[in-house]
Amino acid sequence: QVQLVESGGGFVQAGDSLTLSCAASARTFTDYPMGWFRQAPGKGREFVAGISWSGRSTHYADSVKGRFTISRPNAKNTVYLQMNSLKPEDTAVYYCAADRDERNPIVVVTTEAQYDYWGQGTQVTVSS
Repeated sequence: QVQLVESGGGFVQAGDSLTLSCAASARTFTDYPMGWFRQAPGKGREFVAGISWSGRSTHYADSVKGRFTISRPNAKNTVYLQMNSLKPEDTAVYYCAADRDERNPIVVVTTEAQYDYWGQGTQVTVSS
């Protein structure tokens, strides 16, 4: 069982930056593709960014492309989401997720249903 713990959320002004962290408990974490999702009030959960287990591939939702960066430094059981130029519409609970089944080192998993493990979420609020 993999436990994921997000941190780094908070209340910021439009245009500010935040970095979210997702720490994993398992040694095999480095074999898992990872993703960040978010859920705004009254809306469904949506894909934000993903990274392959090798770290060689990334993919972003159009709404965050050019502003957010997902990374997973070698030898660390942590995935980061650097968020720049934040907008009020980025306000949501942000979740990280891990997929235990994808073995292709360059595949980024973007489908919520494919992920097996989820964190508890961290709130990001962006004020205008």
